[in-house]
Amino acid sequence: MSKSMKRVRAALEAAGLDPQIRETDLARTAGDAATAIGCTVDQIAKSIIFRGETSGAAILFLTAGGNRVDAARAAEVAGEPLGKADAALVRAQTGFAIGGVAPVGHLNPIRAFLDPRLQAFDVVWAAAGTPHHVFPIAPADLLRLTDAQVHDFATHS
Repeated sequence: MSKSMKRVRAALEAAGLDPQIRETDLARTAGDAATAIGCTVDQIAKSIIFRGETSGAAILFLTAGGNRVDAARAAEVAGEPLGKADAALVRAQTGFAIGGVAPVGHLNPIRAFLDPRLQAFDVVWAAAGTPHHVFPIAPADLLRLTDAQVHDFATHS
């Protein structure tokens, strides 16, 4: 088990959740993950990271799989202009590589925002630290563990 996945498992266990991490052939895209799991694409909680242009920090946007982050609306809710987060920033702040960023188990605290579309489901699926692993979580638990703020920052793609 990778170090990244171990951090995700530990974060879920520390929160009192049973980490049911599941291996998939490929979960790099929301569509791939939904097909592999047998859920709707919007039940995939994508972890999208931007760089705060004022703070220089990585900012996490948890988005339903069928939605895209609207950069202007995301900047408005973040309270600062946003730019592209490069692989080095993502790895330094979260400890994960792009393509496997989990919403929990980060190396450093991260500000997070949650797409309200994710709250429409009993269970959503998120990356478990690798491009090939996902885990189920209730949206209320996801919100609690990430300390995310719920905001409408996405558009349906």
